[in-house]
Amino acid sequence: MSDASAETAGLPGKIRRHRRDRDLAERHVLITGASSGIGRAAASAVAGKGATVFLLARRGGELTALVEEIRAAGGVAYAYPCDITDSDSVEHTVKTILDEHGHVDMLVNNAGRSIRRAIHRSTDRLHDFERTMAVNYFGALRLTLALLPQMRKRKFGHIVNISSAGVQVATPRFSAYLASKAALDKFTEVAAIETMADGVTFTTIHMPLVRTPMITPSGDQGPPAESPEWAAATIVRALTERPKRIDVPLGTIAEYCALITPNIRDRILHRYYRALPDSPAARGEHTEHAEGHAEPGASRPKPRRQSMAGRVTGTALRRAARWVPGTHW
Repeated sequence: MSDASAETAGLPGKIRRHRRDRDLAERHVLITGASSGIGRAAASAVAGKGATVFLLARRGGELTALVEEIRAAGGVAYAYPCDITDSDSVEHTVKTILDEHGHVDMLVNNAGRSIRRAIHRSTDRLHDFERTMAVNYFGALRLTLALLPQMRKRKFGHIVNISSAGVQVATPRFSAYLASKAALDKFTEVAAIETMADGVTFTTIHMPLVRTPMITPSGDQGPPAESPEWAAATIVRALTERPKRIDVPLGTIAEYCALITPNIRDRILHRYYRALPDSPAARGEHTEHAEGHAEPGASRPKPRRQSMAGRVTGTALRRAARWVPGTHW
């Protein structure tokens, strides 16, 4: 008997079943956007918990390298190059995975595209809005709809959708990006209600800014960004604990402010908008990388150093925020 089995052997049956149900060991988890950033870190973290991970992204070479890295660490992973904006590609990939592995227990819709540009610079750029919707909303929808029938048939499934705290804050200059994430949020809310009796559940993670190649062209955005490892740990928590939402304090507080003091909230955000200008990429100036997509090996924004007092204060605020309704529920 393993150590884990011995540990739970003396527990009541209901508790043992609950722990097994929350364990990721032997679960089949599909993660999109797995070639870099949050997806790459999440794939390694989920595989480290004993799950079999199916990695989707357009860049097959980087997926293969990640699979080798996970397997070298003792994990189980498979790479499937796929363009989630193409229905035929998604259909073929999902069919291949189900033929080869039987089922998918959990889906992490992580792949995303971000564009930071003021609306007055977007009046002749409708394609900015179309491109973000194609990846962030319709791409996630394609995977969800493709996997939902087999989840309903097996009476089990969990889908984690990576949204943004900016949806709660209404962060200026992200109208295209946040509109696509807001659409995904509302779809998730409705789908979760309809699939309650089917054993299919959903978690929406309102992620804060994370240090990934995707944010490189956007320039300075004010608040410091979290690490991909922090984001990966949050995804693991979403898969194991399966709450309805995981929010950060900033997003929750912003939602309350929008309800209680909307005019003050808007004035604060307008000052933020005026204080931080558009990046060179948003102004149409030449940059090395296309907006929202840094090339492999691109330098990542360096994390800001924080004083000891700042770290202590941040820890205290995070602990206090646990008492704020909606931070994690």
